[in-house]
Amino acid sequence: MTGTGDAATILPQPDFTTTFPGPFPASPHGDHTERQLLGWLEEYPLLPSAKARGVLVNITSHGASRTFPTADADDLVLFAKLLLWLTAFDDVHGEGNAAGDPVALVDRTAELMLVLAGGPPPLMNPFPAALYDLLARFRTRTGPAAYLRLAASLRDTIMALVWEAHHVAEPERVALATYLEMRPHTVFVRTIIAAAEIVLDYELADAQRALAPVRHLETAVANLAGWINDLASYEREVARGPVQPLSLPTLLRARHGGNLKEAFARASGMCENEAAVARQWITSLACDPPSTLTAHARALEDIARSFIWHTSHARYQGPKSGAARPGRSA
Repeated sequence: MTGTGDAATILPQPDFTTTFPGPFPASPHGDHTERQLLGWLEEYPLLPSAKARGVLVNITSHGASRTFPTADADDLVLFAKLLLWLTAFDDVHGEGNAAGDPVALVDRTAELMLVLAGGPPPLMNPFPAALYDLLARFRTRTGPAAYLRLAASLRDTIMALVWEAHHVAEPERVALATYLEMRPHTVFVRTIIAAAEIVLDYELADAQRALAPVRHLETAVANLAGWINDLASYEREVARGPVQPLSLPTLLRARHGGNLKEAFARASGMCENEAAVARQWITSLACDPPSTLTAHARALEDIARSFIWHTSHARYQGPKSGAARPGRSA
């Protein structure tokens, strides 16, 4: 149901039964990952309350186990820590400073940029310290090219969160085309795609990375991740008020007019079409004998599945108490 000024109604949701039917595979290391994340937050207190820690750790650990269900235990924990860090940073600094104090967010991101450039973390701030620890672990886990791709994706994500914070108070002023380009970064999926090659221990050659089917698949999964999230989190974000969320339904209404139900129907159709595109390229790339291309296609398939899975988690239900997206929520 919705209470956003429209007549209360059940909002349309996308149907993935023909493109990404469940149940989705999950790693057997989900519970182990959850325990490890709770311990890591004792070392790096990124979140202020025990309740926030418990909910975020649960969705992150079990979401990660569906993102990379074949990863070994250590690599899954490392990835889950990265995803937890991103989500916690957005919860505490991105969402917290979005409209009220975006300058403070810029200051926090400047500290992170220094760490990404190789400098030591500032004292007395758990976010740069935790990022420094994560980067060191990824650097020892992979080669320089894969590490630099991951670091570049993190820079893009951090800058996208700053962009988002500067527009969240007046979402209707954001061009739909601009939002569609920025959304994959604010939902963290580009970083997840970069992490896949490290966590699953494969690496595309430059010529493979440039192939049109690979680029089309990555784009489709990146779009799908953000749009699914926008639909799942919309009502919880509306509950924050007083403005409409910077979200796909809001911008579709600004572009096309109509009521909220019509915007959700349009967005759901976009999701279903993008899921069909992703499925087409997964099938095309995965039909070859086992190779890095087939590994990448299967990794992207699981990433898409994990974003679909996230929408049924308790973090998306009820009044919004923090972030509500797997990127801004995970």
